[in-house]
Amino acid sequence: MRRKLVAGNWKMHGSMAENQTLLTQLVNGLSHSGSVDVAVFPSLVYLTQAQSLLGASSIKWGAQTLSEYKFGAYTGEVSADMLADFGCDYVLVGHSERREIFQEDDQQIAKKFKAAQVKYLTPVLCVGETLNEREANQTASVIASQLQVVLDEVGIAAFEQAVIAYEPVWAIGTGKTATPEMAQEVHCAIREQLALHDEAIAQKIQILYGGSVKPENASAIFAQVDVDGALVGGASLNANDFIEICNAAN
Repeated sequence: MRRKLVAGNWKMHGSMAENQTLLTQLVNGLSHSGSVDVAVFPSLVYLTQAQSLLGASSIKWGAQTLSEYKFGAYTGEVSADMLADFGCDYVLVGHSERREIFQEDDQQIAKKFKAAQVKYLTPVLCVGETLNEREANQTASVIASQLQVVLDEVGIAAFEQAVIAYEPVWAIGTGKTATPEMAQEVHCAIREQLALHDEAIAQKIQILYGGSVKPENASAIFAQVDVDGALVGGASLNANDFIEICNAAN
């Protein structure tokens, strides 16, 4: 049976004081996380703080993005080597906001995925469709294409040490709701696509759901057979909410 993973993406939120409180509450509240893996993704400038406060706990930490380049004259970028220096286990790759706001394309995301694994970071590959793509019945083709570009770059064996997160972009901030059954349909399709290359890897990989997960809907989402956890946004900034979601995954 696959372990659940609940990951908190803080995005561009937090301060030294706020993080101190939040991380301390998480360490105390998740001291018995059971069969659930837990990770947080603070802003890059707070990775030292996360490493310091979480180092003796079972909670892991990661970065929200990385450069596809190993080193060089790339002002403002952060390499996989640098993230490894801060004890990161994970790094988000291809988050919908990176795709939309910062115009990262599938090829660049595939190279970032590859760069992460060179330093033994576990990439959390984010895939998902927009509202226009959903309404045009393009969900399956869009996600299959996003996934296939990475498969072409790194091969199926690389997914032995990776995580996938499905983000229904159309359900974030639009007032529209993605049901647990919708999540299951997409997660199943992702697993089937991977199974065409390697059945064992397809059955082993954790596929997270990233569509506005909250304490109120977490249990129903986690009940789906192909949902292996959640990539949590806003609710991860509230210790009680995040702990409740983690408990629901247990």
